[in-house]
Amino acid sequence: MAELINRPEYLNKLIQHKDVDLVKIVTGIRRCGKSSLLDLFHKYLLSKGIMENQIIHMNLESLKYKEIKDYVSLYDYVSHRIPPKKRCYLIFDELQVIEHWEKAIESFRLDFDVDIYITGSNAYLLSGEFSTLLSGRYVEIRMLPLSFKEFLTFYDFPKNESLESKFQKYLQFGGMPVLHEYNFNEPRIIETLEGIYSTVILRDVLQRNNISDQRLLSKIVLFLCSNIGNVASPNNIGNVLLYEGAITDKKTIAGKTVDKYIKMLEDAFFFYPVGRYDIKGKQLLKTLEKHYVIDLGFRNMLLGYRNADRGHIYENVVFLELLRRDYRVCIGKIGEYEIDFIAECPNAKLYIQITESLNSEDVRERELRPLRMIKDNYEKIVLTMDRSFITSYEGIKVINLIDWLL
Repeated sequence: MAELINRPEYLNKLIQHKDVDLVKIVTGIRRCGKSSLLDLFHKYLLSKGIMENQIIHMNLESLKYKEIKDYVSLYDYVSHRIPPKKRCYLIFDELQVIEHWEKAIESFRLDFDVDIYITGSNAYLLSGEFSTLLSGRYVEIRMLPLSFKEFLTFYDFPKNESLESKFQKYLQFGGMPVLHEYNFNEPRIIETLEGIYSTVILRDVLQRNNISDQRLLSKIVLFLCSNIGNVASPNNIGNVLLYEGAITDKKTIAGKTVDKYIKMLEDAFFFYPVGRYDIKGKQLLKTLEKHYVIDLGFRNMLLGYRNADRGHIYENVVFLELLRRDYRVCIGKIGEYEIDFIAECPNAKLYIQITESLNSEDVRERELRPLRMIKDNYEKIVLTMDRSFITSYEGIKVINLIDWLL
């Protein structure tokens, strides 16, 4: 086994849920570190005096388990290995390959003294029959690629490299944990990202959904990557692809089709949708979501690394960081103005604007005006790359983006 690099925030979440009577489900895009997390947890259990025969740990995508095709054979295989009169820890990696796996999981819960941990690379794991069968009896732990903070611990940097320069590398290569093995060797990194991308598209989108039109799917991915942080409707995306000649053999591309393909990409955790919230009307708007990509490395691999469009790139970084910090995120609308993010968790609410610099008066006015219009007393923040002695404007905090990430 390769050396495991600890990701304490996720490991601690698993440890906090240990022996609680809920199925623990770790979800996230392929290769974001779910299997390593389960390996770390396995080691943790052993360090706490739990015997190896009390841990049944299976990666269902391994050929070792090729005979296990459905929930009955999974149940038979595992139940014969559970030691009598002892608590047993069941760890299943990539469980979505087993048909009706949820029936086996429910039976383990009913028939044995077990604590169950599962990973899966797409949202189908949490849909349909499963959520009906186990409703209220599971907890989802969403795993994301490396945060900037984690990125700094995963890599070896030259002694005198500045924080800004490290951050540029983070924006360029992204946070997929496996890349640290290549230590910023760009050609190898791009090959690796292409490999992960192909697997996600092939296994978690095309095969699972029996899609025939791979070209349209690829065009939609490129469109969303080019337009992160821009509002777009499925109809509008279909029209743009037709107009640009991206799809030539069809008179029209139905918005419904585009919508369906986007949903599949969301289910594979490749894009995250963000709805819009009308602050004055106090309601979620039904139209025009924005999308952010799970990792900027994929975007740069697909489009080439471009220095343009910095604002939306920073937005993407901030959006993922808010998810890591357990916020629910939407985009704010107040009158005709927009607020980049409203972030809420049970005991806090933040209004956030993101801009490369506040040095120009026009930009400053544009970013601050919507925040000034909000009449409640929750915290209002502008995140920027500036390093300035001015830390607030009329109670609106100005924070350096890198400092905020750390």
